[in-house]
Amino acid sequence: MQDGFGFSVAGLVVGIAVGATGVGGGSLMTPILIMFYGISPALAVGTDLLFASASKSFGVLLHGRNGSLDWRIVRWMAIGSVPATLLTLLFLHSYPKGAQLDSLIKLTLAIAIIATATFTLLQDQIMRLIKGGKSHVVTELSERRQFQLTVVSGILIGALVTISSVGAGVIGMMLLLLIYPKHAPIRLVGSDLAHAVIITAIAGAGHASLGTVDYSLLGYLLVGALPGIWIGSKIGFKLSEKPLKRLIAGLLIFIGGTMLWKIFAVGH
Repeated sequence: MQDGFGFSVAGLVVGIAVGATGVGGGSLMTPILIMFYGISPALAVGTDLLFASASKSFGVLLHGRNGSLDWRIVRWMAIGSVPATLLTLLFLHSYPKGAQLDSLIKLTLAIAIIATATFTLLQDQIMRLIKGGKSHVVTELSERRQFQLTVVSGILIGALVTISSVGAGVIGMMLLLLIYPKHAPIRLVGSDLAHAVIITAIAGAGHASLGTVDYSLLGYLLVGALPGIWIGSKIGFKLSEKPLKRLIAGLLIFIGGTMLWKIFAVGH
């Protein structure tokens, strides 16, 4: 694997972003690998899925120790996401490899990135709506409806993550905030993170069976990302989170928009 140092630097940068803001992950890592390092979209997605599963596992352990994790929500999401992931992997196995698969991945990735950025920018407005809803604007859904919507959310996240490696973080969190407006946000963060580890591991294993995982690349990324997450968490405590999130959201919109422009205007 060439340019191992450069890949570790990419891991470090993305790790710092994730540690400081909770935003980044696949929405930054996958396009960086594609646009700046020339990695094929299929290989970038497959490798990033295992990267996400490994790098987020530590966070799940911390949430588990703190009791900030609702396994019922994780289980309900998995009821939808695991079958959706397996069916999407079957679809990818039968889909024409090469340029056609790369085009599908890039289009899905661009849309997922822009959706992630939009949710990030609107997070404060959504949280204000939810806080107001504790009294009169939003009411807690029935358990049956929560179950149904959580399963549907899992289906969406499972399919999206398997194709693009994006969606298990910010998009999943925003859906949970809307479904569970009266739950403590920290418990939703822990639950979303635990579900992300499960689904990225399954999707990553499926991509490995497709031959779209580079284990050397994975190792280099983790070497940079693990200290990066620690550094980012320290930065996040000292700096205001809002400007950092807006900066990353703006970067994501630029990346997603650039990818869409290349797909439709340039044709690759």
